[in-house]
Amino acid sequence: MAVESDTKVDHPLDPLHPDEIDAAGDLLRDADDFTDGARIVKIVLNEPPKDALAEYENDGTEIEREAFAVIRDSPERKTYEVVVSLEKEEITSVEHVEGAQPSIAIEEFIECEQTVKAHEEWQAALEDRGVDNTGRAMVDPWSVGYDFIPEHIDRDRRLAHGLTYVRPSADDGDEGYAKPVTGLHVYVDLDEMSVVEVVDNGPPDEENPLPPEEMAYREEDIDLRDDIKPYDVVQPDGPSFEVDGHKVEWQNWEFRVGWTQREGLVLHNVGYNDDGEFRKILHRASMAEMSVPYGTPDQNDRFKNAMDAGEYNIGRMAKSLEKRCDCLGYMHYFDAVMNTMDGDVNVLPNAVCMHEEDYGLLWERSDWRTESAESRRNRRLVVSFIAAVGNYDYGFYWYFYQDGSVQVQVRLTGIDNVSAAPKNKDVKGYSELVAPQLKAPIHQHFFNFRLDFDIDGADNNVYEVENETVPTGPQGFSPHADPSGDTPNPGGNAFYADERQLESEQEAQRLINPLEGRYWKVTNPNKTNRLDNEVGYRIEAYENVKAAQQEDSSVMRRSGFVNNHLWVTPHDEEEMFPAGDYPNQAEGPEGLPVWTEADRDLDNEDLVVWYTLGKNHVTRPEDWPVLPVQMANVKFTPDNFFDRSEALDVPPEHAINEGHTIPSRDEFDDETPQSVDGTAGDDD
Repeated sequence: MAVESDTKVDHPLDPLHPDEIDAAGDLLRDADDFTDGARIVKIVLNEPPKDALAEYENDGTEIEREAFAVIRDSPERKTYEVVVSLEKEEITSVEHVEGAQPSIAIEEFIECEQTVKAHEEWQAALEDRGVDNTGRAMVDPWSVGYDFIPEHIDRDRRLAHGLTYVRPSADDGDEGYAKPVTGLHVYVDLDEMSVVEVVDNGPPDEENPLPPEEMAYREEDIDLRDDIKPYDVVQPDGPSFEVDGHKVEWQNWEFRVGWTQREGLVLHNVGYNDDGEFRKILHRASMAEMSVPYGTPDQNDRFKNAMDAGEYNIGRMAKSLEKRCDCLGYMHYFDAVMNTMDGDVNVLPNAVCMHEEDYGLLWERSDWRTESAESRRNRRLVVSFIAAVGNYDYGFYWYFYQDGSVQVQVRLTGIDNVSAAPKNKDVKGYSELVAPQLKAPIHQHFFNFRLDFDIDGADNNVYEVENETVPTGPQGFSPHADPSGDTPNPGGNAFYADERQLESEQEAQRLINPLEGRYWKVTNPNKTNRLDNEVGYRIEAYENVKAAQQEDSSVMRRSGFVNNHLWVTPHDEEEMFPAGDYPNQAEGPEGLPVWTEADRDLDNEDLVVWYTLGKNHVTRPEDWPVLPVQMANVKFTPDNFFDRSEALDVPPEHAINEGHTIPSRDEFDDETPQSVDGTAGDDD
């Protein structure tokens, strides 16, 4: 049970090792606090508070390794939070969380499907629709939310909402999303693992209850293009990054790679080595919550609003990236160490992929007088993971650039969520036809990123900056551009970047405004650059979307963080998730809308920025049967953080001329560049 003495822990923020999860699982299984039917939803590192980490960094003060666990005692219908001391080999605290429903675990997904498929009323509903082999069916358990639980079902039960699809055959390799059994709903008690109720609203078309076409997107099902030649990314000398455990160094960047079941990839201690000085930028960064609300009033779809981090644990949905086309070139992988509901170790190999990639032009300067020309290629470091949540696949990418900027990108792909549509009926408006008798509702995707900025220190400010015009005439108004007095604007062309500090939580609830060039800036008022300007980083919105739900909707009540693109709060170790700790079956409001009611002071404080990145999805036939990647981005760029361009010292890289010969793919067979963890770099 004890943690092995040779367990290598380089840093207090390193995720739990397999033997640490083993030890915690043993203690939890043997504890007298829970019944034999208790299930271990998650075991993760109990992350140390910032003050303890500061002492560790400053003077090496040791931090005790602890595990944090969430237990669902199903026979007792209770949820517990537990802290385990891995050094003392004992449980140090057990707290009952009244009314909390933990996220739905993968094991519960599997058992829920089996429970539904064994139910006679569900089987009869399929037979009524002409499906004589129920082995072909598959059941996706959805979270039930709150408002859309049938009134006569006790909301205190641990519930899932099962939706049914029919595969071409009983082969587990076949997908069934092309044939949704629309109108059939099954409510399952996950504690009892029993069907509570089957609701059958009937199919939308009695004569054609299932859409007529199957889906085909796999390599063996498609006539592939034959005019595309191999494109190999070859790095014969290896990558430019260095990895030591969970610590990464690349160019001047330095950070640590972490992982949680709820968030997936977490980045710690992100900073930049500036002339030998490590300068911190982000203490902790992650995708903290999602909300995917669907916009149709149809009774069979209007309940859909997946909160994939808090309700499902998106880290548990992550996929192994080995031998797939998710990365090219010379790769390093990080495994994700998690647990099963029995408390055993579950290691997902290659959950996080890291590699370098070319990104076009970094900078160019040509002088026609001197005929001189200089240019540099833009190389970036990519750290990513991909999660498959039912029909959707989400890719999360963190890009580090040579000019000191950081970009976060979400890629949406997979399969549209669909329902059956009546034959020969126009469904435009709330949905679009993607195939005959198959409709996909309009919907939105929101991703909230928790960004604990520490710009050269913990005490920071946040400013909003946007264009301000100046009236035409002999007298203007320009307090920031000319604080000594009015500036004349006879030509009518003058405008300036108006900057105002967001001094309280209520003031810092903001939407993007690209028409006015709006961005936000996190600065350290206690440190300046050589121009005597506060050092800082901009938050630059690329594209985004406003939430389309009504203020009194279940979506806004349960995931109110979607109502603003920017939120700012003082740092609080207890405030980690923007929709609250337990959004599954919660009525709301919780999280950011509640915390910020206090309207706490944000001036020269340890601040956390919460950025909500949104994507509108009006579906189309070109999304089917598989959705080409759609992207959403936000970027963080230095603003007076450096004294000059950080891209100056990037060496030139030149393309190979057309007439120059390079080795063929076959010539690399014996000396294939290897990824850092030993797998072939061009397997993907």
